[in-house]
Amino acid sequence: MNFIKRAWLNTFAKWGRTTLLILVTAAILMFVLAGLLISNAANKATEQAKQNVGSTLTLSANREAAFKKMRSSSETNSSGKPGKISMTPVKLSDAKEIAENSNISDYNVTVNSSADAKSFDTVSTSSAGSGMMGKMGGSSSANGDITINGVTDTSMVDSFKSKSSKMTSGRGLTADDEDTNNTVIESELAEQDNLKVGDTITLKNTSNSKKTYKLKIVGIYKASTSASTGMMGNDPANTIYTSYTLANTVKGSKYQDTADSVTFNISNPAQTSTVKKAGNKVIDTDTYSLTLDDASYQTVKKSMSTVSGFANKIVLLVALAGTIILALIVILMVRERRYEIGVLLSLGESRWKIIGQFFTEMVMVLVVSLAIAGAGGQVVGNKLGQQLVSSAQTTQTSSTGSQTTGQPGGDGAPSGGRPSGAPTEGHMGGAVNSQKAKQTKLQTKLNVAELVQLGGLGLAIMFLAVMIGSFGILRLEPKKVLIDD
Repeated sequence: MNFIKRAWLNTFAKWGRTTLLILVTAAILMFVLAGLLISNAANKATEQAKQNVGSTLTLSANREAAFKKMRSSSETNSSGKPGKISMTPVKLSDAKEIAENSNISDYNVTVNSSADAKSFDTVSTSSAGSGMMGKMGGSSSANGDITINGVTDTSMVDSFKSKSSKMTSGRGLTADDEDTNNTVIESELAEQDNLKVGDTITLKNTSNSKKTYKLKIVGIYKASTSASTGMMGNDPANTIYTSYTLANTVKGSKYQDTADSVTFNISNPAQTSTVKKAGNKVIDTDTYSLTLDDASYQTVKKSMSTVSGFANKIVLLVALAGTIILALIVILMVRERRYEIGVLLSLGESRWKIIGQFFTEMVMVLVVSLAIAGAGGQVVGNKLGQQLVSSAQTTQTSSTGSQTTGQPGGDGAPSGGRPSGAPTEGHMGGAVNSQKAKQTKLQTKLNVAELVQLGGLGLAIMFLAVMIGSFGILRLEPKKVLIDD
């Protein structure tokens, strides 16, 4: 009789044993499939992070070099008094040359300035801390009561990215607002002075009160209630956004075609180091610095690598345990069917065909188990995957938080900080990265590739189990088996 036909008949005749084998095999394959799904999903999440999470390079004055120069001038100064730190504005021509790199999707120019309100009243902060700050710097002639954040596009500002600032009326600023007097103001300031979109406000220069600027309100935004005070203690409600060209006009003619900093968005974070190297060839590194900020991408990448590694261990351990369990079951089957084996051997059946019969029976079990595992594996994978991601990202967030404590902006490099006067947005980097990392989800999706991969692993497990369990068949002598039984 053909060994495949015998396998078919024996599988249905011993339905109790077959059912037990199907349940055991399905449980093994279900966890193997969960591991495969998690591993593949983690790899996909890492790839998606390259486009979704992103990374940035910030071009700004080299603070470290500026401090060294100041200390050097202090040592040579006959009076012995500390010198004054001089920060060189960024040349927009350099920024545009760096932006030509194919891995840079867009960039945001930032210019920080201040002016005094003329046609409206500013929002006063009554808290003790803010009042003290106001006395220290807010009333200084060099710093106005309105903080001006000049940008290329408000949607690329950290506070708007992190949703701590949201547009409530009108629109934000875009590159089309360059060389215009359009502005976006805070909702508390608008409410206090009964201002709305379309109205005009007037500012005056802090050093020359006769010089005024008329700004048209095109949008109103709501700042987070937890927002820190702006430049020199100004209330956050007194912060307005304008085009960087207008901010430069307020600062003075010598600042034309310059910026305090320029932030480049990298389309492929894996190429950030390459972009940085190319950018350093454009700039004078003794005067300017390019600061890398791919913390969100690295956090996602590291957490996904942890999840993927754990999933691979699940696959390995479950496959090993499954092989051992199924091998033990096959050994018990051989013991139970010694008489059957002896009869087949005495009739001249090949030992390898008997082993082939056992393997065929296990493959039949495997087919049914694959269907069951396919139905339950994705559910197990989703639950286990999200738990692993949550655990991994909590660890990464805690690690990142401890490393960046006391390092403004989260870049951790003295030369990489934003220039003085730009703390409001620069300090939001860590929050943005943390929020993006927490939003990362592991989407496990079952497809034909995973089922084929699972089937291949299942066949390998079955083959090893049958070979280990059937080792005794090769040593059996039919006469001795029949006499003993």
